[in-house]
Amino acid sequence: MKWIRERDALIAQTLAFVQSVSGRKVDFRQPDTVAAAPVLAAEFVSVQAVTVAFEPPQADSPPPIAPPPQPLPVPPRRMSDVRSEMQARIANFRKHQERFEREREEYCAATLAKLRADIRDAAPPPATQK
Repeated sequence: MKWIRERDALIAQTLAFVQSVSGRKVDFRQPDTVAAAPVLAAEFVSVQAVTVAFEPPQADSPPPIAPPPQPLPVPPRRMSDVRSEMQARIANFRKHQERFEREREEYCAATLAKLRADIRDAAPPPATQK
């Protein structure tokens, strides 16, 4: 759990920097940790010089659970709006289906016409001589 010590040391260094810049002492405490010891300017060089005690959370106390977010209210719609929207969507769907049917029929007719023309224009097979 070296990363926990490194994190706590970084937090302590940051707190000391903020205090030195602002010129005032503020007692910030992290949850589940003891108050950070003041850090001297020489300790900015080494991360190992700062030690912060860490107490693991108690197993018998469950973490606080946030309430689930409330859904956004949906504005009420009139039935006539819903009905007209459904009718418009159905009409649009039917137009698409008719267009697809028409394109399929045109493609099939063009393919058959091309095939018939190729059969008609093909040279007759050579006659076999005996």
